[in-house]
Amino acid sequence: MTLSFWRYSHLALAVFSSLFLVLASVTGSILAVDAIQEQLPNYKVENFDAITLTKSLPKLRAIYPEINEIQIDHNQFVSIQAIDSLGNEVNAYIDPVNGKVIGSISKKSDFIQWITALHRSLFLHETGRIFIGINTFFLFLIAISGSVLILKRQKGLRSFFSKIVKENFSQYYHVFLGRIALIPILIIALSGTYLSMERFHLFDNKKGSDTKINTVSTKVVKKFDLKHTHFSAVTKIIFPFSDDKEDYYTFELKDRKIEVDQYSNEIITENIFPRAVSLTNLSLDLHTGRSSIIWAIILGLASINIVFFIYSGFTMTLKRRANRIKNKYKATESKYIVLVGSENGSTLRFGNAILKQLNDQGEKAHLAELNSYTNYPKAAHLIILTSTYGLGDPPSNATKFISLLEKNKQQQQINYSVIGFGSTSYADFCAYAKAIDSLLTKQSWANRYIELQTVNDKSAHEFVNWVRLWNVQSNILFASTPSLYNHIPNGLEKLVVLDKTMVSEKDQTFLLTLRAGIRSKFTSGDLLAIYPANDNRERLYSIAKNNGNIQLAIKLHPSGLGSSYLNELKVEETIKAQLLNNKTFHFPKKVKKIALISNGTGIAPFLGMISQNKKKSEIHLYSGFRQNTAITTVYQNFASEMKLKNQLSNFHIAYSREENHQYVMDLIKRDSEFFADLLINNGSIMICGSLKMQFDVESVLNSICLIQNKTPLSEYKTRGQILTDCY
Repeated sequence: MTLSFWRYSHLALAVFSSLFLVLASVTGSILAVDAIQEQLPNYKVENFDAITLTKSLPKLRAIYPEINEIQIDHNQFVSIQAIDSLGNEVNAYIDPVNGKVIGSISKKSDFIQWITALHRSLFLHETGRIFIGINTFFLFLIAISGSVLILKRQKGLRSFFSKIVKENFSQYYHVFLGRIALIPILIIALSGTYLSMERFHLFDNKKGSDTKINTVSTKVVKKFDLKHTHFSAVTKIIFPFSDDKEDYYTFELKDRKIEVDQYSNEIITENIFPRAVSLTNLSLDLHTGRSSIIWAIILGLASINIVFFIYSGFTMTLKRRANRIKNKYKATESKYIVLVGSENGSTLRFGNAILKQLNDQGEKAHLAELNSYTNYPKAAHLIILTSTYGLGDPPSNATKFISLLEKNKQQQQINYSVIGFGSTSYADFCAYAKAIDSLLTKQSWANRYIELQTVNDKSAHEFVNWVRLWNVQSNILFASTPSLYNHIPNGLEKLVVLDKTMVSEKDQTFLLTLRAGIRSKFTSGDLLAIYPANDNRERLYSIAKNNGNIQLAIKLHPSGLGSSYLNELKVEETIKAQLLNNKTFHFPKKVKKIALISNGTGIAPFLGMISQNKKKSEIHLYSGFRQNTAITTVYQNFASEMKLKNQLSNFHIAYSREENHQYVMDLIKRDSEFFADLLINNGSIMICGSLKMQFDVESVLNSICLIQNKTPLSEYKTRGQILTDCY
């Protein structure tokens, strides 16, 4: 059977039965606590298994002249209904050896009785019992299908309890707790199913008679051995009503019920219980935990786990659906084909991010699962992103790809790139991606565009490594900011607007200052993610940390979703956003000399870094703008102040639309010796702004490095001396 069959079966059963299982699990947890409380008073006497009826009954008859019955419950607590020598009614737990009262019998509370009725029948009587019975059986099927999924994930029974890679909270604990709670849940499900079936007499004998199977003839003399019958073998003793010879003792044992002559101990009748009775008692013990406090605790925890499994399972399903594919163009008309192999939908998120950027740049692109691979008549690029399931297997939506690859030969030359997603905790890290890459090298129509790249633990930072390689090769540029590829958060932080400058006809840029919560941790170079339309559309802004507050520099675009939203904010208004740690673009702590290069609003994080430069590192700021405006005047005044504090060495500014116009690249060319010396002496360069500016700047720097240092810029990138955050 395929993985998809087991997954969809597991999900369908959970969807159908989730409401009933939640009710049964919650009430079951409460009843487990009640079973524990019931066993906390220790009314079981020492050496209980050694106490015989001959040793106990005569003493009890002497102490209690009139005894109605004695019961021994599942906890081996002995209770008596009798009248003592003073004429007082006694209904209590006793020591069967000396008849001493050791505890009172308490009635179940109304709440526990109410919970019990809800647990058994949902207050729907027989109809409710049918519903509960069916859903309990579904729980058994869910546990079995879940076990199969774990076996497939872990690659066999031997690895069933091996290490689990933590992809996210729901996934990790769904599997981790599922393995631990599997046996208790199977026992709960099977015993509960049996009890529901037994309720409707599905296990009665074919004659439909009562439990009496054999009646002993009164002509046959057979005596009940009181001397060797222990209390532990008895569940109830009903005493004779009188001294009349026709009144008998009734002994209910574990496997039979007998009537015994009170004088001769002769067995009058013997009813052997059918096997179903023993199974029912065993099922009750296993299902309720009534006979063991430890087992009751295990059942309570397992019941709580069932509720968590339903929550975590639906959470994983919703995440998969949230990453579902939405295409603007058909596969047959697209130049770029993005194929994704994903087990739980996380890899699909990266594919959707690439698809969106291609479409935004006017390119016809199509996103599909690897199992949908076919002929692509107009394709020029094939981008494959795939995870590896278990220990080297394809994910469920990629199991057919290899056969489809052999079947569908492309008719034109196509460039391909493969990005593997996995975890280095597994020995077969990205094995399936490597297999695909190897197969594509053997296809006559396929040309490797970029070497195979791997991503550990869904790291957006590592995915950006592929993005940067792509940007070097292609004229279609992708954003290289890692946080752009992170998932949409569930909870957002409230930020208060402290100040906002006004835009003008000449300059549409404005500064926005926000106050974060006391517990918020951020620094200059981090990102602020906002959701202006209160949907999944995210807008990211590089931030400066200034006097503990967040400062943004924003360019108002006429139809800009994020910039328009932020521009309409008023002082003291609150917004919901998320602060994202952008650790690859933090100010280097151990570098003494650094150049900051920006254009437009890319200057924002640098303002914060300069104001935080308490160590007075040597900072040189290079910025390019279109015109000299009120905002650029603010920047220049800030730079003058920082120079006086020795927190900034130089501020070089270029205006592209003023007289004697120049670009920031011209400033870099002018100071080529400075940059060559900076890099050769282990200094750093940080670049923030537009992607086009980044590549123009890097092109100029590469030329400088090759001419003056005889070293390509890529070498300094490898050493971590070039840090970028561009869009």
